[in-house]
Amino acid sequence: MTTATKASDIVKYYENPDGGPVIGVVSKPVIEQDGLYFKDLDGSGKLDDYKDWRKSPAERAASLVKELTVDEKIGMIFTNSWRMGQELKEGEERDETGLLSEQIVEEADSIFSAEKTWGTKYSLQTLKLRNLILRANPTTRELVDWINQLNAVAEDTEHGVPVQVLSNSRNENGEAVFGMNEAQGVFATWPGTLGIAAAVIGTGDMGVIERFGRIIRREWDAVGMKKGYMYMADTMTDPRWQRTYGTFGENPKLNSEIFDHLIPAIQGGDELTRDGVAMTVKHFPGGGARENGFDPHYAEGQWNVYQTEGSLEKYHLPAFKVAVARNAASIMPYYAKPCKEKSAEQYDLNGKPIDWQPVGFAFNEFFIQRLLRGQMGFKGYVNSDSGITHMMAWGVKELSVPERVALAVNNGVDVISGAFSVTEAKEAWERAHNDYYDTHDVPAGYTREQVTLGDEALDRAVMRTLTEKFTLGLFDNPYRDPSAAEAVVKTQDDWDEAYEVHCDSVTLLKNADRTLPLDAEKTNGRLVYAEAFGKDKETGEKSTASLRAMLESDFGLTLTDDPAAADYALIYADPRSGNYFSATKGYLELDVCENKTVCDTDPEGRPSKDGTHEETTLYGVGRIAEIADAVRAHGGKVIASLNFSLAWMPGNIERHVDALVAGYDTYTKACVDVIVGRHPAVGCLPITLPKDDSVIAVNADGVCVSPNDVPGYDKDKFMPASMKDENGKAYAYRDAAGNYYEYGFGLRY
Repeated sequence: MTTATKASDIVKYYENPDGGPVIGVVSKPVIEQDGLYFKDLDGSGKLDDYKDWRKSPAERAASLVKELTVDEKIGMIFTNSWRMGQELKEGEERDETGLLSEQIVEEADSIFSAEKTWGTKYSLQTLKLRNLILRANPTTRELVDWINQLNAVAEDTEHGVPVQVLSNSRNENGEAVFGMNEAQGVFATWPGTLGIAAAVIGTGDMGVIERFGRIIRREWDAVGMKKGYMYMADTMTDPRWQRTYGTFGENPKLNSEIFDHLIPAIQGGDELTRDGVAMTVKHFPGGGARENGFDPHYAEGQWNVYQTEGSLEKYHLPAFKVAVARNAASIMPYYAKPCKEKSAEQYDLNGKPIDWQPVGFAFNEFFIQRLLRGQMGFKGYVNSDSGITHMMAWGVKELSVPERVALAVNNGVDVISGAFSVTEAKEAWERAHNDYYDTHDVPAGYTREQVTLGDEALDRAVMRTLTEKFTLGLFDNPYRDPSAAEAVVKTQDDWDEAYEVHCDSVTLLKNADRTLPLDAEKTNGRLVYAEAFGKDKETGEKSTASLRAMLESDFGLTLTDDPAAADYALIYADPRSGNYFSATKGYLELDVCENKTVCDTDPEGRPSKDGTHEETTLYGVGRIAEIADAVRAHGGKVIASLNFSLAWMPGNIERHVDALVAGYDTYTKACVDVIVGRHPAVGCLPITLPKDDSVIAVNADGVCVSPNDVPGYDKDKFMPASMKDENGKAYAYRDAAGNYYEYGFGLRY
């Protein structure tokens, strides 16, 4: 393209009869044959099998693989973050349309890799890259224009291989976090996945999941974004795992049922369809078995630990079995590696002890080839997590980057995420065809074939991903109409459906003296004090202003600035703890606290003998007690809404309030709708809340008193008898009314 005209404005469409695909082209010719249209992907005028949409996707992929150069193939086995032209700063280089970034970054340093990033056209035309991860949060029109422009450049290359833009989930509310839910508010916005689970448990309606999935499919297909790194089939078993909020909770049975409905809804049916969105289910074989919450983005969390015999199969694999049975397009292995020394015996699906290969799951021949493909029957492709060949190369640090690339592909990975290491991959390929290892040592413990990239493994990987692109119709028409896409994304019924689930997610945990619902009869002529608390002072102040404005405008409440004058106080609390990209000085803090002194951990992840530091999860939390005392001094009532992104220990709030509701990145307005009785209390806890520090205490050897690999609802089976109460319970938080805040709990009005 040499004109400044956007691709969106010059796409030509050709309608095939009888349900045949629409052909969309910008620069390549179209072949007309038998009254049908086909995109002439290489411009030869010949209707090769890979151009013929009447052939199966696998047949087309096999045909194209034979035509591709090694460089084209290597460009297809990588994916990484990419910037849009629209998000660049002033002075940074864009293409003539302004849509594509042409800015060269000499060292794009991140936790995943550190490598030079070229401009978009060079990357697509010369490096042959075809998979890009979107991290920005553009408008619908900006997104469609960008994807169209990328594909116009790609179309004008040797074989017109389209660009596949993928993203982490974009349909949930919450704090935008790199690598998780990087955007929200553009597509129909649901509560966090924990909230969706809370609504499903409370309503008993798995149709919620089907509607959620169908809306995602319509919106993503409308903008041309055809692949999602979503969703997490991980069972949350250690409550200190930072990624808890991206899961559907701690129950493998519920998770399995959710994926049984979610995958066909998003992918379009029992098999991936042309109007479907390919799902990458993560993080095999389950990332929840964290050692005391440490995450494998950093060294302390590089091990998956299974202290409980059989926990891998019982708790962590079930939802992945369903994902395989439901033909999930791809599976993402976790960074971590299994730890035999700290684990009890674990078994494969044939009842035999697993092969404890101490390398990251993406490099792990047993878990990928023998368990996932061999025993579970997975037919899709494996997409690694970001950074396995650079920063998070756990268990293979002794290998060079070319050797890591080769080992991953040879052991079953088809797409390597978090890097565009085409130079290193080409080196790995050349070493398979030259005498490099005649003069260099093969790394100890490996064969030459394992650490070089042969044609068979490369072709297999490219064949699998091309099959998906053909199935999705990207070769025939990767283009979308921006106006049509905007209409789809603005569909009010979809937004209304999402809001209903926000309301259904709200979980009533405490309701002393029938404080709730706080209906018009109770608030008529009464004063309400409202304050919000967040991770820092500024967040709390902004949230307070927003909360007060909403209570006045949307709910007609009469507010006061003085708690001592209030008949009711409404508290909103949104704690935050840690960062899953980096370790805290100690264990991730779950107490709702401010300036709490806690122990450090040593390099082995054990409690430090003398080092301490302070942790704050909720700035100003001490004020909640002060507000409560002032309101209760004259018979008033205190209501709190606590947002759960982790399994918080709620004691520092619960003991001071008369009523407590839980949200899960749920809209604040939806929480208030339940509080005032506009919507019934429906949700149920998708996770068990730990009682206090004692039930997640770690001894001098680094072993937690409650097993890291067992869900909260089952932890009591393994807790010391001395910690159990008269009901045989030790782990779950128990409130003043005697209720345990465990999986499935939720009061009703």
